Amino acid sequence: MGIRTIRLPDVGEGVTEAEVTEILVKPGDLVREDDPIAAVMTDKATVEITSAYSGKVIWIGGEVGKTLAIGSDLIRIEDESAGGDDDGAPSLAPAEAQPAPASTSSTAAQTESCPLKASPSLKVVETRPSALTSTATPPRAEGVAVLASPAVRARAKEAGIDLRQVAGSGPAGRITHTDLDHLFQNAGQAQPRNPPRPETVETVKVVGLRRMIAKRMSEANATIPHITVVEEVDVTEIEAVRIKLNETRGDKPKLTILPLIAAALVKAKESCPKIFARYDDEAEEVHYSTAVHIGIATMTEAGLMVPVVRNAQALSPYQLAGEIARLSDACREGKAKREELSGSTITITSLGPLGAIATTPIINKPEVAILGVNRMAVRPSWNGSAFVPRTMMNISASFDHRIIDGWDAAVFVQRMKTLLETPALIFMKD
Repeated sequence: MGIRTIRLPDVGEGVTEAEVTEILVKPGDLVREDDPIAAVMTDKATVEITSAYSGKVIWIGGEVGKTLAIGSDLIRIEDESAGGDDDGAPSLAPAEAQPAPASTSSTAAQTESCPLKASPSLKVVETRPSALTSTATPPRAEGVAVLASPAVRARAKEAGIDLRQVAGSGPAGRITHTDLDHLFQNAGQAQPRNPPRPETVETVKVVGLRRMIAKRMSEANATIPHITVVEEVDVTEIEAVRIKLNETRGDKPKLTILPLIAAALVKAKESCPKIFARYDDEAEEVHYSTAVHIGIATMTEAGLMVPVVRNAQALSPYQLAGEIARLSDACREGKAKREELSGSTITITSLGPLGAIATTPIINKPEVAILGVNRMAVRPSWNGSAFVPRTMMNISASFDHRIIDGWDAAVFVQRMKTLLETPALIFMKD
């Protein structure tokens, strides 16, 4: 029998510290090799840490919200198979890195990520008996660890589900989202909840992804002199094109307005290359790429993330639609890769039907521009002889005034207006 120390592993090049976002075990718990024991977040990714040994947890060196240096002692396990104490850190390959979000007006920190359910630190002060708790399954033995991903744990906490009472259908009894879905489906047969309790005040510590978003938003808003240009666009024709393309798409991805706007952005770069840049304000250098990498602001339950459609100039509208859907789903499911969340040269942010008449999006630093897409509405428009119904939409583009002059900003917005109002131009090759 020996004591094994699991130390915080090297979770990425250049990373010197990480914030503990979740501790999945407690002293006395029995764990097996490869069981998840903790989750940590860096400015680049959230990583689930797994145990390299089987045994009993005897000590925990971190708590949620605490920042630890790489190599710090994280957890100690009494390993019955070991011949003696081992003071060395095991060779840990971090579990799948889930990239963290980008910061935009959307500004989710583009080079970060976190599991896509609420952090365990965002917990309810009071816990009521839940109609969703499985009472048919006997509780686990005291000290036996519950196997579930951080996202499943967070979802269960939000619903007031005691995972110790849930039978897991996954390997080694791991509880999955499907197991929770079954509980939700059977919730209608459960007893009513208790009467409402007196009002309480919940204090939530800002940690993990939300703290990173707050930091990046504050930094972008404080250091970038924003200029926002709003323009009304008649999207009647491009909407007609979208509908027609969807009618004949076959097995191709369904088109929304977003991939067509992305295609218009690619076309706009030909005449407005300054807009598609990244500014290193410390080195005082502007970087211009020949490629167009478009960030797509994506809302998840944990916060805003910005996955990146790379080399958009090489993709058709259908391919853009497929890639946007794939990346957005990956973010919401917590499966986006680290490299899929960084390197964009411009970002699109849209609230879809919830959008307002106009917005003032915050730039996703270090980019120098962001395009906000607002709500579409049918409005009367004068055609020279009569008022006719037209589908109208405002676009709101914000620019870093240190790099982009007002003239260049206006030229870009007018170019986008022309492309969206005359969609044939998007598909023309110069």
